[in-house]
Amino acid sequence: MICSTLRRVGHVHIYLVRKASGVSKGHHQQTVGSRPAASEFAARGASGNVLELLGKSYPQDNYSNLSRKVLSRVGRNLHNQQHHPLWLIKERVKEHFYQQYVGRFGTPLFSVYDDLSPVVTTWQNFDSLLIPADHPSRKKGDNYYVNGTHMLRAHTSAHQWDLLRAGLDAFLVVGDVYRRDQIDSQHYPVFHQLEGVRLFSKHELFTGIKDGESLQLFEQSSRSAYKQETHTMEATKLLEFDLKQTLTRLVTHLFGDGLDIRWVDCYFPFTHPSFEMEINFHGEWLEVLGCGVMEQQLVNSAGAQDQIGWAFGLGLERLAMILYDIPDIRLFWSEDERFLKQFRVSDINQKVKFQDTQDKPLLPNHLPPHGEDLVPERGQACPPGCAGGCRAAAGCGGQILMALLGPGCSLSGLQDL
Repeated sequence: MICSTLRRVGHVHIYLVRKASGVSKGHHQQTVGSRPAASEFAARGASGNVLELLGKSYPQDNYSNLSRKVLSRVGRNLHNQQHHPLWLIKERVKEHFYQQYVGRFGTPLFSVYDDLSPVVTTWQNFDSLLIPADHPSRKKGDNYYVNGTHMLRAHTSAHQWDLLRAGLDAFLVVGDVYRRDQIDSQHYPVFHQLEGVRLFSKHELFTGIKDGESLQLFEQSSRSAYKQETHTMEATKLLEFDLKQTLTRLVTHLFGDGLDIRWVDCYFPFTHPSFEMEINFHGEWLEVLGCGVMEQQLVNSAGAQDQIGWAFGLGLERLAMILYDIPDIRLFWSEDERFLKQFRVSDINQKVKFQDTQDKPLLPNHLPPHGEDLVPERGQACPPGCAGGCRAAAGCGGQILMALLGPGCSLSGLQDL
C-alpha cells in the first residue's frame, strides 16, 4: 500500500473466476489449473512480435518491457512449493483462518486462491482499484508490461474486483507479484503477497450489538479522517475493530503471545480509513502489514452495494525473513539443498532459524549493493525513494501496491534481472 506518498496457470484463470465457474463460498482451496514448470517455461519466449506466456499469445508493442530473466520467474510459484519457507508462512496463515473462522455448516469462512495467473489486464491492476489514470504507480518504469493492455500484476489486489463480482465475501489471495526495483538484500522485483478481504451485511456487522437493529451501514454525509462519506460512524468503528482484532490474532498466532503492537494511520487509494500494523520484535518496531476499510465505490462497482468490508495485505518474504532469520531476500530463489533442507519440517508451526555454513556459505562475501532492473531500450526502473515508490512497504489488503521486500533469485546474476 501507500503511506503519505506511494511507498510503496497455462491459462488466464481470473477469467474463469469472473464467470464464477466452480467458485463457491466455503471451499477450502481453489486450484484452477496448472502452470508450466520453470524449466518448461524458460524454453518459451518472444517469437517475432508475439510473446507466448502461460499458454496465451500476447502481441508486443511499445509498452512491452519484460526481460527474459523476469519471465523465467513466472510459474515458479515458490509459495506453492511444499516446505519452501514462503509455503510455510502461507500454510500457517491459511491454517489460522481455517481454524478461527468457520461458517454455519462447519466449512471455512474464507476461501483461498493461490494459483491465479499473474498476467492481468491494466484495468484489473489499476482501474478496478480506483487508481487514477495519472497515478505514478502506473509508470512504465515501475511495472512489467506484457503490452499496452496486459501486465504482470503489481499486487494480488488485481484479482479483488473479480472475486467480489463472483459473489465471494471472505477470501485470501496469495501469489507472486512484480514491481521493477533496485536489487539488494532486502528488495527484489519479484515477490509474494497474501491479502485478505471480508464483507459484512448489516445483520452480520450489528448482530450482538446493543440496539443493533436500529443501526445503519450507510448514510449521506461528508468524508472525514475517520470515515467515508457513505458510511456511518458506527459501522466504520465496528468494522475497524473487527479488522484490527482479526489481524492481532493472526500476528499473535505467528509470533506468539506478549507481542507489542501499534497502529499507524496511513493513506491508501482503495481504503479509508487505512492503517499499518507495526510490531516490536527484539526491541525494533517493524511494519508487517497494511489494512483498511474498503472504499465503498469499489465494493459497489463489484455488485455488493448492500455490504461493507475490510481488506489487508502482507508480504510473505517480510514475515519469513523475520520469523526464520533469513538475512537476504535473494535466498528465497535458491535451489541449493543446504538452504531448502532447513525448512523440511513435519509441523508447519515448528520453529526454524536459518543457519549459513561457515566453510562454504550460501551468502557470498560480497554482493553488489544494488542492481538496476534495466531494459536499455525501454527505460530504467526508478531509484530507491523516488516519487513512483519503487519500494512499497507492507501492503494493504488486497489492495496494495506493495513491493515490500520482494524475493530474490539464486544469488547469481541478480543485478541484471
